[in-house]
Amino acid sequence: MTDHTGSPTARDVLWRFGPMVYGPTVLFALGEGAVIPLIPVIAAQLGADVATAALVASALVVGQLCGNIPAGWAVARIGERVTMAIAGVISLGGVVGMALAPSLGIFAIAVFLIGFCAAAFGLARHSFMTTRVPLSFRARALSLLGGTFRLGMFVGPFVAAGLLALFGDEHAAIWFFGGCLVATVLLVLLGPDPERQFFAPTSSTSREDAVDTEDTGEPVTGSIPVHRSRPAADGSGSGPGTGVIRTMWRHRRVLSTLGLAAASLSAVRSARQVVLPLWGVSIGLDAQTIALVVGISGAIDFALFYASGQVMDRFGRLWAALPAMILMGAGFVALALTHDLPQAAMWFAMFAAVLGVGNGLSSGILLTLGADVAPKADPAPFLGSWRTLTDAGGAVAPLLVSGIAAVASLSVATGIMGAVGLVGAVAFVRWVPRYVPRGRP
Repeated sequence: MTDHTGSPTARDVLWRFGPMVYGPTVLFALGEGAVIPLIPVIAAQLGADVATAALVASALVVGQLCGNIPAGWAVARIGERVTMAIAGVISLGGVVGMALAPSLGIFAIAVFLIGFCAAAFGLARHSFMTTRVPLSFRARALSLLGGTFRLGMFVGPFVAAGLLALFGDEHAAIWFFGGCLVATVLLVLLGPDPERQFFAPTSSTSREDAVDTEDTGEPVTGSIPVHRSRPAADGSGSGPGTGVIRTMWRHRRVLSTLGLAAASLSAVRSARQVVLPLWGVSIGLDAQTIALVVGISGAIDFALFYASGQVMDRFGRLWAALPAMILMGAGFVALALTHDLPQAAMWFAMFAAVLGVGNGLSSGILLTLGADVAPKADPAPFLGSWRTLTDAGGAVAPLLVSGIAAVASLSVATGIMGAVGLVGAVAFVRWVPRYVPRGRP
């Protein structure tokens, strides 16, 4: 189905190509979600203490941070489909290493390798959507992409629990991840190639996805202006094959402004996953109650993922980013004031729900903003830098919470993360209108 201009509609994209566009992400996230809760457990079985087990678990995030820029280089040169297939095969090696690791060091290397390849999967699909999906429903498509990842990470732990009950061995979840990877690679290699069957970018002036513009720092209002890609006088123009470092330097202004605002959103999201369980323990709740509260917050988060895309496509990016940041920032600040109140458990449950709403409304924002400001002719190198920046924000937040809680208190750490969210909201107000088109084209 196409619209009057001949371009495919949102329904055509999201349903006809759904299995090939979103299927690999669901499979990878499902297997990864089943394994992540068990990484500290297996590390402890290999002789790690609590601190070391936490360090081994963090190897997944470190691997993803390290993998973003090389993934951008690979996607720019060999394409999304081949990059995903290679990443899937290498991930299978990581799975075998995790399952058969004779020592803690080898296990940690295998976990790092999984994170490294996860970056390639995420960036390849992000780059594909950036170059293929029209601006008119880009946010919905990318919010759905973020939602498929959340679905896998949400269902994965339940699958792991079922496998543990059935086999009584944590390694069953690892082999399940291996099965998901085999299915992913087969789907990528043998299924219809969305890069060929999907509508390709054209040079038509109605298709902003085939263009590239230099980051001049000038405000952008309305639709993205169309300019033909052209090399600079020194041959350093933006086209396929532009180097990652050159791309980072060329777009340093947007990365250091809007990119840092996006990193603050990633930090607040990551802090939520750490603060809520710690807060429950701090106020004396039992593990079952904490799990229930966190689970309800996660369910609210998951239920709202597509609403974010609808809001961004219909009203503009800021209408989703700003409420999400204000809700999470204010939620953290308010939660920080309730630790010693008589009804601390009730306030904990209420603000966990508020944080879930804010996080749900933020689904797809980082993907969409990255796609909006990426050079259209060759987005992969830029997206590698963008995702490294946002992933760094998510990686630093738990360390920040831990350090502040150790020096001061968990309440102070929670309040500071709330302040980060509110400052990030101000940054979005400042920089989103400057770099991103408002509303629908």
